Amino acid sequence: MSVMQTSGPKLAGYAATLVAFLLMDAAWLALVAIDMFRDTLGPILRAQPNVGAIAAFYPIYAAGLYALAVRPGETQRSWRAAATNGALVGLTAYATFDLTNLAIISGWTPLLAIVDMAWGTVVSAIAAAVGYAAEARMRSPRGPTLEGPGS
Repeated sequence: MSVMQTSGPKLAGYAATLVAFLLMDAAWLALVAIDMFRDTLGPILRAQPNVGAIAAFYPIYAAGLYALAVRPGETQRSWRAAATNGALVGLTAYATFDLTNLAIISGWTPLLAIVDMAWGTVVSAIAAAVGYAAEARMRSPRGPTLEGPGS
């Protein structure tokens, strides 16, 4: 198998994971979460987001999601495994952020933490499933396996 045959599907899986997560998270932040954050945290929010932090976060998070959810799903040939692992990664990552903030930032509320952790769980599961589908599609001309071992 050539390098392109093995790296092409992996690159497609990572790119799809990144794009899916980025688009869904941007929509969530712009349409739903910004008002919740403003109402809850008010003056401690920046007037404009730190673009450098954003540019660093999304590729790093997508790489972790790819390595810990998409690849194991691909190994098992199961979109459900990818989505389940993605949900676990999302819950863990968002719980780390939200529960730490709840512990140290006055004004961070339990409701904000719960809503954000739920979002992180769902968006990570969906992005991992999208990444799995893209990688599986590149690996097999017939497309991803919807039901397979470990489904």
